[in-house]
Amino acid sequence: MFQNSSAPSLAIFCKVVDNYGDIGICWRLARQLRHEHGVAVTLWVDDLASFRRICPQVDPGAAMQAVQGVAVRHWGGQDGVYGAEDIPDVVIEFFGCELPPSWVEAMAARTPRPAWINYEGLTAEEWVEGCHRLPSMHPRLKLTKHFFFPGFNERTGGLLCEAGLDARRRAFQQDPAQAAAFLSRFGVAPEQAAWRKVSLFCYPEAPVDALFRTWREAAQPTLCLVPEGVARAQVEAFLGSKAVAGAGATRGALTLKVLPFVPQEEYDLLLWSCDLNFVRGEDSWVRAQWAGRPFVWHIYPQDEQLHHKKLRAFLQAYAQDLPALDAFMLGWNGAREVGDWTAAWTALEAELPRSAEQAEAWGEQVAAHGDLATKLLDFVRELGQAQENRV
Repeated sequence: MFQNSSAPSLAIFCKVVDNYGDIGICWRLARQLRHEHGVAVTLWVDDLASFRRICPQVDPGAAMQAVQGVAVRHWGGQDGVYGAEDIPDVVIEFFGCELPPSWVEAMAARTPRPAWINYEGLTAEEWVEGCHRLPSMHPRLKLTKHFFFPGFNERTGGLLCEAGLDARRRAFQQDPAQAAAFLSRFGVAPEQAAWRKVSLFCYPEAPVDALFRTWREAAQPTLCLVPEGVARAQVEAFLGSKAVAGAGATRGALTLKVLPFVPQEEYDLLLWSCDLNFVRGEDSWVRAQWAGRPFVWHIYPQDEQLHHKKLRAFLQAYAQDLPALDAFMLGWNGAREVGDWTAAWTALEAELPRSAEQAEAWGEQVAAHGDLATKLLDFVRELGQAQENRV
């Protein structure tokens, strides 16, 4: 399947739906495949402006560019015309984004045909274990698509995790001076760095106002760090001004600071620097799991409340012995009524030491099953060997 086994070629097609999550995952995967496995990666993206928010090197006006060793192409639509010579060894269709018809025809014309992977969304639901790696025949062409599911155990594709990530994280967290230096770039004073630090990344529907009121009235000071554009209405109501990067205010025991969007590598440092992280979607959720810190997940909303089923499946796996976290996260996502947010926060706060222990143990447990990029390439090689055996 690989025309050049020493440097296989691969294309990732990404349609940006959730602003930063889709491109965030694809960019992490592309970089890891390129830098750790020597794969020649082309990343096709329909929204370069969102891409630039997490990678400032991206030129949103360029049709073609090279970024950190990855070829980046602007995916302008479904009308492009392609030939077999344009098709790489592996084609990844992210979240079933639907490839251009001409590209699919060219895939069928290529010899040997490429591995076609549908990279699916992350969930802890048990059904994915039976669907991971399953084939789907094209109704007309001699092409087979295979489904690849990220996941939390050995029966799935694992999670994206770069080599040496945990060692870098531990070194950072064991040196308080590194975190203080990082936070000082955003105007965090040394005395504030000693407070409870919380990062906040959520969808607009989150009950942020209730959380801010609780923290304002708490006995312990809280420093809340919010990327620009997140929970804009609630943040501006708290600030009494525009929520632009650099803005900040203190009300009661709560100090809020608005941060600029930072590159992916620096977002990891933010997660590592905080005592509690509120994250959303998939990309920041996975990074929070590698951060070794307690976190609250805001899941991407779906029709008919399907996201609540996914949320409960994850909590069943992750928070069985953390009832306050379970209850708070369900409430944060609107999956249960919360009559008293102060009581919910007080219970969660008391549970944070045990939640921190679970975060460390969970990361080690999931990492033991292998990283996604390696498992993906291993699967592609299996497909190639099977194709060769049929020839």
